[in-house]
Amino acid sequence: MQKLILFGIAGFVAQLVDGSLGMGYGLTSSTMLIALGISPAVASASIHFAEIATTAASGTAHYRFGNVDVALLKRMVVPGALGAFVGALFLGSISGDLIKPFVSAFLLLLGVYVTASVLLGLRKTREKKLLSHWKTVPLSIVAGFFDSVGGGGWGPIATPTLMAHAGMEPRRVVGTVDASEFAVTLAGSLGFLLVLGLHGINWSWVAIFAVSGLIAAPIAAALVRYLPAQVLAAIVGGAIILTNARTVLASLGVDTAVVNSLLLGGLVLWAALVAYVVRQHRRSATLAEATA
Repeated sequence: MQKLILFGIAGFVAQLVDGSLGMGYGLTSSTMLIALGISPAVASASIHFAEIATTAASGTAHYRFGNVDVALLKRMVVPGALGAFVGALFLGSISGDLIKPFVSAFLLLLGVYVTASVLLGLRKTREKKLLSHWKTVPLSIVAGFFDSVGGGGWGPIATPTLMAHAGMEPRRVVGTVDASEFAVTLAGSLGFLLVLGLHGINWSWVAIFAVSGLIAAPIAAALVRYLPAQVLAAIVGGAIILTNARTVLASLGVDTAVVNSLLLGGLVLWAALVAYVVRQHRRSATLAEATA
C-alpha cells in the first residue's frame, strides 16, 4: 500500500508537469520510479500502459480542434512506433541493474534539454525551416526508441525539434506530436508485453498511474493559469537533473561524501535559478502592466 501511494504521487506530479508544460509525463514519472528502486523496464512498461488511454483522448481532442498536421502525422507514426517497439524489446531483454545508470544519464540530459528549451527559448533563436521527409523519419525512430528506453522522450525530443524546424504553428506541432504519441505508446506497450509477459507487469501500478493522472489533469489546467511555465520548468527540471545525477554519480563509483557535496551545490544553484526565474517573470509582468 505504501508503494502504491508513492506511485500515485509520482503519477499525480507527472501529470501536473505534462499538463502544464505540454511534455514530461514519462520523463518525470520515470525519474521518480527509478529513484524508488523500480527497474527501468517495469517502470517504462507501467507508464506506457497507463498512457494508452490518455494519449488516445489527447490525440482525438487535438484532431477535433484542428491542431493536427495529417501529412506530418503520417510520416511520424510508423517510424515512431517502430522505434518504440524496438526500444521496448531492447530494454526488456537486458539487466535492469546494467541499464539503470544509462537510463538515468539519458533522463538527466533530457531534463537539461527541456529546462533549457523552456527557460532560454532555444526554439526562438533558430531559423524556422521545413523539416524534410528524410529527417522526419530518423527523428521519429530516435524519439520512439528513447521513449521506451527512458520511459519518456517522445514529447521532449520531437516537440522542441519540430518547433525549431517544422515551420508551422506551435499548436499544430504540439497537436501532431500528441496525436502520434498514441501509436508510439501502443507499440512500446506491445513490445514490453512480449518481453515481460502479462505476469511481468503490475497492473495495479498501471491503474494507479492512470487514476492519479486523471485526477491531476484538471488541476494542471488551473495551475498553468497561475504558475508560469518558466517557473514550473525551473522547479521540475532541477528536480529531474539532481535526482538522476545522484544515480549516475553513484554508478560511477564516486565517493558518497563527494556526491552529497555536489548535490548540495546543485541544490543551491537550483534555488538560485528558481529565484531568478520568478524575479524575471515578475519584472516582465510589471512591465506589461505599465505598458498597458
